[in-house]
Amino acid sequence: MATALNLARKWAPQAIAGFNALIFLDSLRYKFTDHPNTQEIFGRLDAWASTLGAPGLFSHTGIFSQYVIGAGELTASCLFITGAFLPGYRWLQALGALIGLAIMTGAISFHLFTPLGVDPNNDGGGLFLAACLVWTGCLALLAIRWKDLQVLAGKVADFASPAAAA
Repeated sequence: MATALNLARKWAPQAIAGFNALIFLDSLRYKFTDHPNTQEIFGRLDAWASTLGAPGLFSHTGIFSQYVIGAGELTASCLFITGAFLPGYRWLQALGALIGLAIMTGAISFHLFTPLGVDPNNDGGGLFLAACLVWTGCLALLAIRWKDLQVLAGKVADFASPAAAA
C-alpha cells in the first residue's frame, strides 16, 4: 500500500501536468489557424464586449485575442513539460498552473456569464468540460506543488529586490 501511495505522489503531478499540457496544445491548432469555431467564439465575445463599450477586446489584435490566449496556453504547456523533465525546475509546473488557472478561470467565466454559453460549438459542452477539467487540474497541481510555489515566490522576491551594493 505504501508503495502505491509513493508512486501516486511521484507520478500524479506529472500526469496532471501532462493532461493539462495536452489539452492546451491541442487547442492551439484551432487558435493559431483561425479555425471557424475559434472565429465564432471570439467573434461572439467581441460582439458582447462591444455592447459594454469595449470593441476589439477579443478581436485578432485585441488584448484577449485568440493569439494572446493561445500564447498563454503554449507558455503554460512549456512550463508543465519542462517542470516534468527537469526535477530541479519543478517549480515551473507551479508557475504553469498559475497561468493555466488564470486562463481557465477566464474561459469558464466567459462561458457562464456571457452570451457565449457552455456549448458554443454544438459539441455537447465538450469545450466547457475541458476548461473545467484543466481548471481543476491546475488547482490540484498548485495544491501539490505548494512548496514549489513558495520557491517561485522567493525567486520573484530575489529578482525584485534591489541588488546589494558591492
